[in-house]
Amino acid sequence: MTDGRRRVLLPTAILAVAAAAVLGLGAVGWLHRTQARGEPPELAVPVVAGRVDRADVPLYLTGIGTVQAFNSVLVKARVDGQIVKIDFAEGQEVRGGDVIAEIDPRPYAATFAQAKAVKLKDEVQLENAELDLRRYRTLAAQNSIARQQLDTQAALVEQNRAAINADQAQIDSATLQLSYCSIRSPIDGRVGMRLVDVGNMVRATDMTGIATINQIHPISVVFALPADTLPELRGVMKKGDVAVAAETNDGRRLATGKLAVIDNQINTATATIGYKAVFANTDDALWPGQFVNIRVLVGTHRGAVAVAATAVLRGPDGTYAFVIGQDHRVAKYAVRVAWSNKELAVVDDGLTPGQQVVTDGQYRIQAGTLVDAAPPAAGAAR
Repeated sequence: MTDGRRRVLLPTAILAVAAAAVLGLGAVGWLHRTQARGEPPELAVPVVAGRVDRADVPLYLTGIGTVQAFNSVLVKARVDGQIVKIDFAEGQEVRGGDVIAEIDPRPYAATFAQAKAVKLKDEVQLENAELDLRRYRTLAAQNSIARQQLDTQAALVEQNRAAINADQAQIDSATLQLSYCSIRSPIDGRVGMRLVDVGNMVRATDMTGIATINQIHPISVVFALPADTLPELRGVMKKGDVAVAAETNDGRRLATGKLAVIDNQINTATATIGYKAVFANTDDALWPGQFVNIRVLVGTHRGAVAVAATAVLRGPDGTYAFVIGQDHRVAKYAVRVAWSNKELAVVDDGLTPGQQVVTDGQYRIQAGTLVDAAPPAAGAAR
């Protein structure tokens, strides 16, 4: 039975091998024929494509800025003494006038009391001198005393009055010194780390203070741009507020503010000029010492022909772009760029709205290449 099965299968296997051989020879013959005609099969090159659009394109100047506190104060003692109380928590928001630390007031209270006592004594002496002066005037009218004695008493009254004025000045000074025992915040802001602890002696001449207070609502960002931006920005500022955006390195917007200050001198070493922008910073997105990317809005190009910046390439003959035709083949178009940034290019000549251009993969193609175009990834520019 086994021999019979072999006799049945053997012709079938032979036929299958023969058929495969015929197909292989046919394929080889077809390949030779197509190569002989110069027609190898063409594969489409995968690329990323974007659309040429007409849009209102904002025009920005860009730079790198440093966030600074709008106001920053190192709070120091104005009188000598021992710290008896710290009235703030590190990182706390304080208002101008809030007490943040207290110095032992007893020595200054004693000086104040002493000044008041001296004034009281001098006021009694003045009152007595004025009584004597009235008596001397009566006696002088009766020619009972010499005129010189009357003048001397009048001078003594004025001397006592002057002494009282000096006493009042001493009281005012003592009052002021006593008030300095309560160390107050001069501005609204956020307190930093404590620089002194309770029990320490502080002096008005100390270089270190109690704490640093930074005003961060609003907050400032300082940055520099090339000096040739000065005429443009001065012209824009004359028309109104100039919008400034602060962003992270990955393009995420942190805050929007306005240009506040143009520096009064160009830095000749770097050929740049400094600017300062102010931000409300209500959400604390900006922090002193932080580095941010700055975008200054200087205008809007209305109805511009815009394309992704990566679509525009530069070659020996100038700038160009690869345009995808209806047959999925690319053509090389010379273009003239009016303005560009990292994301967009505004084209004055060479492209028309509605065209498809290659935005990625240009190094694999040339004019006439068949391409397989894919749209840009989600979140990518055009």
